[in-house]
Amino acid sequence: MSIAPRTHLATHEVFNQPLPRERLDLWGADAPLRAAVAEAAPEDAAALAAFAAEIGSPEALDDAERAQRVKPELAIFDRGGRRLDEVRFHPGYHAMMTRGAEAGYAARAWDGRPGGHAAHAAMVYLLSQVEPGVCCPLTMTYAAVPALEAGSPALAATWGARAKVAAYDGRSMPGLDKAAVTIGMAMTEKQGGSDVRANTTRAVPEGEAFRLWGHKWFCSAPMSDAFLTLAYLPEDAGGGLTCFLVPRWTPEGERNPIQLQRLKDKLGNHANASSEIEYHGAWAQIVGEPGRGVNAIIEMVHHTRLDAATAPVGFMRRALDEAAWWARGRTAFQRRLADQPLMEAVLGDLALDWIGSLALVMRVARAFDGTSAQDRAFARIAVAIAKYWTNKRCVGVVYEAMEAMGGVGYVEEAPLAMLYREAPLNSIWEGSGNVICLDVLRTLGRAPEAAQALTAELSARRGEDARYDAALAAAAAGLEKPSEGQARWLVERLALLLQASELMRTGDPAAEPFLATRLAGDWGRTAGTLPEGTDAGALAARI
Repeated sequence: MSIAPRTHLATHEVFNQPLPRERLDLWGADAPLRAAVAEAAPEDAAALAAFAAEIGSPEALDDAERAQRVKPELAIFDRGGRRLDEVRFHPGYHAMMTRGAEAGYAARAWDGRPGGHAAHAAMVYLLSQVEPGVCCPLTMTYAAVPALEAGSPALAATWGARAKVAAYDGRSMPGLDKAAVTIGMAMTEKQGGSDVRANTTRAVPEGEAFRLWGHKWFCSAPMSDAFLTLAYLPEDAGGGLTCFLVPRWTPEGERNPIQLQRLKDKLGNHANASSEIEYHGAWAQIVGEPGRGVNAIIEMVHHTRLDAATAPVGFMRRALDEAAWWARGRTAFQRRLADQPLMEAVLGDLALDWIGSLALVMRVARAFDGTSAQDRAFARIAVAIAKYWTNKRCVGVVYEAMEAMGGVGYVEEAPLAMLYREAPLNSIWEGSGNVICLDVLRTLGRAPEAAQALTAELSARRGEDARYDAALAAAAAGLEKPSEGQARWLVERLALLLQASELMRTGDPAAEPFLATRLAGDWGRTAGTLPEGTDAGALAARI
């Protein structure tokens, strides 16, 4: 038990300052999460409660903070001048990786039991509230499994099988000598960014394998045991942009020539060592068909989007939790902050964003768990819509929570600074807002089954509320003739409709104020502008 700090100082007594919490109640205090898990993954409730307690413990919070504050270090050479191309992490990073991996963050979705993707999404939501940096390698490991299974049964049996083991081995050694591995991704290049067809990395056949030459502008988690990457084949080998698996070690047990150029000096996500790399004849194996690299890696991208949509909801939740804790433990002008109408209005309004966003991503996760063609079609388009909107709302929600705490929210001791730096990440990574909106338009044009599944989902609530019906009619008109210039408007409306639909379906009391503000337009441009008569206190109490 920690000893309370001294409050009687030489010049004053410290009071009206809520004490920092030694632990977080990430499960018991989050009724919307428990309700979503009870529907989508009921057999995981006890395990998720235990995971939440573990990562909310004083020990885990300390490991997370140290992993964020002591940044990874790049070790290119040993002292004799031989290449290492390794990254050294604080022990707190490895401790948080172990907690996430052993809980099944990357593995649970693939163990054959129902509700796996929903349980996985719940873990993303929880871990993102504590240490988002380790989520990157765990997410990519989770998402690599379906890409390998679809593209190469042989690699799925070796690398994919190890990716599905709920364990973490951070040692620098050949991945196939480990029981469990992590798998990263290296796709974008300087000249192309999201336009991967502009890549210049090339692959040269060598027996049944290949050697890669080129660069990657962003390689997330460079200490992963292997990476999925894209390179062009020569015409005599099939030609075209092709997907490859590149291990960090060759089959002969030598370091594969994947040379780390530098670590990215990023705004946030400090525990994760994003890097720039070059392939100097790196040994690789093909995944999928020659010339169809985008098709091969799209399964990985599809599954990382679920996490990129879910993590910002976790950021919102933690930011609001901190703001509410502060408001309930501090007084101003002879009243508790939390009881003052304007603060209630702000927190209540922000709670709508969090509750609606959580409902949306858990609905998408249920679609990932579905087995029907309609489930798959809905998941394909809904995950992009969710990723766009939850990330757009996240930045504003985190900022407003920081402002609600005043100066104490702006200092590094509070987690709000970390959350604010993290807030833009998932929107920028793997396709910014414009890229995602264009992808939604492409899906609508090329996959009519996705448009049908989306329409069926939204139409199920038609007739229950006039405000919903009016918003649905406007969106339906946009769906008939979608245009690039109006893509953001359309995706935004679809996201709000999907959130409203879920809140209405489950009978959530947040449905009424959500409809009145997000769909009916009786809502200002900043938080705290709820229409008169809204029970803001009841909404704030949900935090």
